[in-house]
Amino acid sequence: MKISGPSLSQIDRTSDLYKQLEAAHLRLAAKDPQTWGAKAAAEAAIRLNWIDLPQASTELLPLLSEVVKKFAFHTRVVLCGMGGSSLGPEVIAKSHKKELFIFDSTDPEYAAHALAGDLTKTAVVVSSKSGSTIETASQRAIFQAAFEGAGLDPRNHMLFVTDPGSPLDSEVRADNFTVINADPNVGGRFSVLSAFGLTPSALIGAPVGELLAQAQAEKMHFIANPESVLDVAYAFAAIAGQYLAFTDSGSQVPGLSDWIEQLIAESTGKDATGRLPIATETLEDARVGGSFTIAFSGSGADLVAEGPLGAHFIFWEWVTALLGVALKIDPFNQPNVTEAKEQTSACLAEWNNQIPALTPELTEKSVEIFGDGQSLKDALATFIEGVVDGGYISVTAYLDRIDDVKIAELRAILSKKANRPTQFGWGPRFLHSTGQFHKGGQRNGSFLQITAESDCDYQIPGRDFGLRTLVFAQAIGDSKALVARKYPLLRLHLSSRSAGIDEILAAARSL
Repeated sequence: MKISGPSLSQIDRTSDLYKQLEAAHLRLAAKDPQTWGAKAAAEAAIRLNWIDLPQASTELLPLLSEVVKKFAFHTRVVLCGMGGSSLGPEVIAKSHKKELFIFDSTDPEYAAHALAGDLTKTAVVVSSKSGSTIETASQRAIFQAAFEGAGLDPRNHMLFVTDPGSPLDSEVRADNFTVINADPNVGGRFSVLSAFGLTPSALIGAPVGELLAQAQAEKMHFIANPESVLDVAYAFAAIAGQYLAFTDSGSQVPGLSDWIEQLIAESTGKDATGRLPIATETLEDARVGGSFTIAFSGSGADLVAEGPLGAHFIFWEWVTALLGVALKIDPFNQPNVTEAKEQTSACLAEWNNQIPALTPELTEKSVEIFGDGQSLKDALATFIEGVVDGGYISVTAYLDRIDDVKIAELRAILSKKANRPTQFGWGPRFLHSTGQFHKGGQRNGSFLQITAESDCDYQIPGRDFGLRTLVFAQAIGDSKALVARKYPLLRLHLSSRSAGIDEILAAARSL
């Protein structure tokens, strides 16, 4: 990795913090679970095998070659997985210009895209450490029913990546499905170089052996010459402040910002501290709100990190682990992730699996407004005015990230209007990424939630509800978790998606 940028001139390599990071680097290289203190040691002891993956995962390559041959007649690959199970393969696919459909949503209109391809030529990878994640379990059940409904044997079209001995592992092996086991001592967000990241990548023809070689070369380099990882960890801890704005614009690693977003947000957003990474469209957008800026090519950012994709993976994992030491937090737990899940379950039970009729404070054209304001524009203006000094905006859209992708433009618009760091997440996938930070990090976020009606639905086999009910329960469940913390929250519900998105964008631009 080549590291450059003006922030490097501010690094004090004689400081106590830098010396602390130097000591932590040596302990990390030795896989010492005490690196983050005694309280974190038990969790760290079963989460440190990501350190070995650049070399250890080469043992998977012969098995992956056999799996690729077995599923060679498939021309389309769908990955059912959330968070660490899907963000890494998505970066690999984008960077190597390969087709991989990431099914990481419960929005029924997004699900329609996943199911729209030729099932006879579709391979589905189901990735889950335990199999209990409600999104992945629902996606799996829907696809299995679709194959059976088309007269196809699911065993010829579905394969599973899971931890050995997990409930999912036992179940699908008993049914004679193809199973690849991942190292159970690797956490989800550190799993890109494990079977979770490599299996779908191999199926689409990405050079997984090359990625591992790049990671191994990078690891050998910074073990011997740690200045690069130490400098970046120091910069994030002592120079950057709360907000890290990443852009992969113009680089050879499109999508890397989204992968890093989960890695750092879920690892550091705890105990009312942490660093909030923000994936932005351009370097100009990254600068808005005074964030510390990071780019993967060119110049002009506070920090520029350039290197091959495999090197990026192990580099940023190492930096994140060191950042945990500097911030005195355990990078391997996620104490607040279950809150939204519990609230979702509570909603489903309370609703008796039927979406309740909720009355908005105001309706304007295609947008129902749940929050303060005399109009849509006024509601957005009031919301922006309520952002606390030093705080950030989070836009979470429980929509279809293909047909509704235009709503992502709202991030840059609001950021510039409010001059605040502004993060955008697709629901429910952000719940497995920045969702931990929103509840466990600094308590200065303001949340704009966007939900919508759906023109289709999919019943979830084995459940009393469909995707339409589930995605809405996830949205309302997360809003309840935020309201319980008394965070500012505005929800906009679209009766018509296309028209409503245009109306929101127009109102935001007119502020």
